[in-house]
Amino acid sequence: MNKHHYVVIMAGGIGSRFWPSSRTGYPKQFIDILNTGKSLIRWTFERYAAFIPEENIFVVTSAEYCDIVKQQIPEMSTDNILAEPSRKNTAPCVAYISFKLLQKDPEASLIVAPSDHLILDTENFKKITEQALDFAGHIRSLVTLGVKPSHPNTGYGYIQHEPMAVAYGIYKVKTFTEKPNLELAKTFLASGDFLWNAGIFVWKVKNVVKAFEQYQPEMYELFDGEKEHFNTQTETEAINRIYPLCTNVSIDIAIMEKADNVYVIPSSFGWSDLGTWNSAYDNFEKDYLGNAVAGENVIVIDATKCMVSAPNEKLLVLQGLDDFIVVDTKDVLLICKKEKEQAIKEYVAEVKRNKGDKFL
Repeated sequence: MNKHHYVVIMAGGIGSRFWPSSRTGYPKQFIDILNTGKSLIRWTFERYAAFIPEENIFVVTSAEYCDIVKQQIPEMSTDNILAEPSRKNTAPCVAYISFKLLQKDPEASLIVAPSDHLILDTENFKKITEQALDFAGHIRSLVTLGVKPSHPNTGYGYIQHEPMAVAYGIYKVKTFTEKPNLELAKTFLASGDFLWNAGIFVWKVKNVVKAFEQYQPEMYELFDGEKEHFNTQTETEAINRIYPLCTNVSIDIAIMEKADNVYVIPSSFGWSDLGTWNSAYDNFEKDYLGNAVAGENVIVIDATKCMVSAPNEKLLVLQGLDDFIVVDTKDVLLICKKEKEQAIKEYVAEVKRNKGDKFL
């Protein structure tokens, strides 16, 4: 293992599209969504611990989740669990870990990873990630992993790349496109030069810090002005000063869409961002009627193609539904057509308006 290789696992989101299983106080990255016996963040940690030194794996999360991270990854040092005082999207998160590592190890290379994605082919994932680390270690570049699309998905962002490789399996990025409509997604798929944006990035820390200086000078100045506090007893106080002044912006918009040295590796490693109940359904084993069931005491009668989740200690009997999401928890029952899953965020907002935060 290379002592200059690091990972940051971003784990501050609330996963509202997985409501009511995912709650503000205990969001989806800490839940065993797929009934495997491990939470998504635990799977993510183990995936990287196979080829990155454990002491070089960090988690950035909301302050309220630090204890959950420590409980689920007990071997991780408390010093490696970084608390954000507020949710400001992914750009401040990346700036935080980047400035911290630059003070600690000027030769650091960093993998930026979501905490809640599914990757089935871990061997191929390791091989591709190491290829990205090698390229980023020799070329002044910001590398992203793009997933070869299998269907015209409207829930993912897309990356378009140049036709000619600059190195084996590595291409210069032309454009980023946020979630397209179905017709545009079909066009992307047919073109052959568009990939799903997996949100996994690899770079030398000094190069991404230079990118912040060039494309996000205000955010750069905030972190650079406090850099002497990183890796000291006053780091938390510094972050508490910085974050209220940071723009709420993603690393994609802040840096990746602006930089001229972005490269992508087209990849296939059994990836899903597990962003919705339908994506969970796609990755579950199904019964002979196409139902995906999480829960030891679920009985399905004359129902087809449903996504069903219930606590193991609870009996749930389902009859006569076709293509529904049914999620039962101790205090909330959601019954929703699968085609309406993108509206779950709206339902959560409606619950908040009518019932406050009690059920969120």
